[in-house]
This record gives sequence, C-alpha cells and structure tokens, in this order.
Amino acid sequence: MDNDVGLTDVTFGFDTALGIATDAIDRLHSTAHSHHRIIVVEIMGHRAGWLALGAGIAGGADVIPLPEIPYDLEVVADAIRKRSRSGKNFSIVAVAEGALPTDKASMVREAEQRKLNAANKKEKKDAKEDLAQLNQEYANHTVLLSRQLEQMTGLESRVTILGHLQRGGTPSAADRLLATRLSTACADLISQDHFGVMVAARGDDAVAVPLEDVAGNKKLVPQDHPWVVSAQRVGTCLGMSE
Repeated sequence: MDNDVGLTDVTFGFDTALGIATDAIDRLHSTAHSHHRIIVVEIMGHRAGWLALGAGIAGGADVIPLPEIPYDLEVVADAIRKRSRSGKNFSIVAVAEGALPTDKASMVREAEQRKLNAANKKEKKDAKEDLAQLNQEYANHTVLLSRQLEQMTGLESRVTILGHLQRGGTPSAADRLLATRLSTACADLISQDHFGVMVAARGDDAVAVPLEDVAGNKKLVPQDHPWVVSAQRVGTCLGMSE
C-alpha cells in the first residue's frame, strides 16, 4: 500500500489507498473553506511519501510535508499566511506520517549514522535507544504541527488522521488488474520451477527480480521526481527552504 517496495513500478493496494486519501482531502475542503480553518490531514506511508504526495496533488492540498524532504516550519507557516493575505483563509496540509521538521530530521540522521558506524555493541545499542526515543517524542507530530501552525498563522487548525481507513474497503479496478497480471505471471514462473524471485510490474510487463536485490531496497520519493516537480509548478508548498 505504501508503494515503497524497490524495483517495481507500483505495489498492490497503492492505487486503492491513493483514491481513499484523495477523496478524504476532497471532502475536507468544504469544512476548511466554510470555517476558514487549516485542516491537517495525516496520510499513511511510514517513511515513504508516495501516498501523501499523490493524494495531496490530486486532492489539491496546499502544503505536502514528506518524509524524504524535511520541512521548515516557518516556510510552511509563511505559505499559509500568504494564502490568507490573498484572501484564501483556509489551507489543506496533507502530511505524511513519517514527515519531520528539519531539526528533528537532522537528529534522526545523526543517530542512524551513529548506529551504522558503531564500533561495538554498546555504541550500537545507545544509538538504537536514541532513535527509539526520538521516534517516541515525535509520535504525535501531526497534532504538534497543527498546534504550531495555529499559533504562527492565527488560523484555527484541526487534525484528521485517516489511519487504517486507507487500508480497507473495495480494491480499485487498477489494483485488481495489477493483482491479476502479476499473479498469472507468478503462476507461470512456478510452473517453470523458477523460485526465489519477486514478480515486479515494469510498464505493461511483469518481470522476475531476484529477492536478494529487493530485500532492504526501499523505494522512496526522489526530490527530482516528476510528481515533486509538478507539485512545485502548481504552487504547492513542500516545506523546503530556499
């Protein structure tokens, strides 16, 4: 659902979850507009921002903080203030659950690097404990972000956390087609005694990729991805400093 599996174009459930999140943003526009509020909607995806980015663009979100692009809180608040000055007294913030402000992201990266470079078990344990503490401190980051934006902009702010609603419901036609296409390719590989591979979607084809190439190969949003570029071109704030 998170679309974060490496070496495949798309994963099962992503299209369905994307549609649910987009529909939620569409519905939240009415309340945000009529009550002149900031609506901060948290979208799943763990450390990958594909769902938040896709749904944010499709749903017309004004700000889209992503895990891959640490956000500057002042940049986000300024984008909302600019909307207010132009007569748009509401904003939709589609935030990925793994998004972090720049200062917190730096601390996480430093702890991850210490864990990676640990010379002994104690150093590795200490780094892991620091990471766990950082993650615990920022567990309710969406609520915190909402409060900060309310204080910085003077606009009332509300939070909507979609949570596991994104994981349920009826699969989209695109997901059904993907599942059928890849499962039939999988059956063909089994009949050929070809094992130890993942069936990946590549364009209209299905290809076998060795599992050792996939394991640990997480697909994250590149900063130069066409979706990111398109979001910037239509004026969406991603929270990046100049």
